[in-house]
Amino acid sequence: MTARGEVFLQALGAEAERLHPQLLAQMRAVAPARDRAEGVFEVAGSRFGRLSALGRPVVGPRMLVTRFGREVPFTLTLRCGVTASGRATLDTTREFRFRGSTQYITDRLTTTVRPGIVHNELGARGRVEMLEHCSVTDDGALRMRTRRVALRLAGRRIPLGGVFGVDVDLEDGWDESRGRRTIRMRATNPLFGTVLEYRGWYRYVDREDGVDHAPGRSAAQ
Repeated sequence: MTARGEVFLQALGAEAERLHPQLLAQMRAVAPARDRAEGVFEVAGSRFGRLSALGRPVVGPRMLVTRFGREVPFTLTLRCGVTASGRATLDTTREFRFRGSTQYITDRLTTTVRPGIVHNELGARGRVEMLEHCSVTDDGALRMRTRRVALRLAGRRIPLGGVFGVDVDLEDGWDESRGRRTIRMRATNPLFGTVLEYRGWYRYVDREDGVDHAPGRSAAQ
């Protein structure tokens, strides 16, 4: 059995104890075979719109978002695993339900031998790779910041830096008053500024007796 947040627990090590108690409990919980979360992004997408699609032939599908919206419902589908060498993995699909269009971003996180560092392969083909540093904020949220970015293309690994680089800053926290997870991500480029962002909230969905129940929310909410 694998813990839901095993990738982050291994990366953070002893620092994981500084996570908000609700986050830590959810990460330590055994991951179900069908793990899913539902939420709403207050803001989500790319302000470059359809221009973002110009990069799809290079990075492949399920990485770029070509819409921007507010109050965007979304679903997270997660699958925990282990590599042949015993490193924890986490596959995530983010489903953005924009009005008139549903779009997806997928990635795979894998722990590394370096403390605090996880390896991220983005998109359906994993052509974009990131090394991301995991830490805990003063209010107990998980924070991930980009350290290195590379593009795998035609059998080559091409480091991306300077005007070609992307800095991703993500925080996954806890809203005490509403009993739900919070999420905030911004990807910026030195030349173009913010190229992708989303912020909002979500709850894991547990299936009991064939009915979906979101932790921290009653049937009347």
